[in-house]
Amino acid sequence: MTGEEQWDERAPGVLRLPSGRLVRGRGLRRPLDPDAPPPSYGVYLLGRRPPEVPWESCWLPWPDFRLPADREAARAVLAEAWRRAAGERVELACGGGRGRTGTALACVAVLDGVPAREAVAYVRRHYDPRAVETPWQRRYVRRFGPA
Repeated sequence: MTGEEQWDERAPGVLRLPSGRLVRGRGLRRPLDPDAPPPSYGVYLLGRRPPEVPWESCWLPWPDFRLPADREAARAVLAEAWRRAAGERVELACGGGRGRTGTALACVAVLDGVPAREAVAYVRRHYDPRAVETPWQRRYVRRFGPA
């Protein structure tokens, strides 16, 4: 893994997981920084199909303020994002970058070894203090333990 394949840890939205993997969370309503490298893989958490992007991506149907439409697919997609983050620039993004993105980041943190009961606090401390917006999103993370 080279530095070119990873995010700059100091860049906005970049979360360092306990393993050292770096994952970027982002709100799609905010424009990309033209000076920042693009992701090599993106997971888009939206109620409708996202616009095309020039990098490899995956759409995970997930309505605003809700939970993923297909929980098994969500687990597989987030596990793939976690796996790829070992050597690629992975981003997770929804409209605003807090609720769905924060929930997904917390689930990825669980996959990385953060206890499910502590994952929301971890993401709020290291990504955004208002991440994971609803009680059912918090409950989803708590139940996202090992399959």
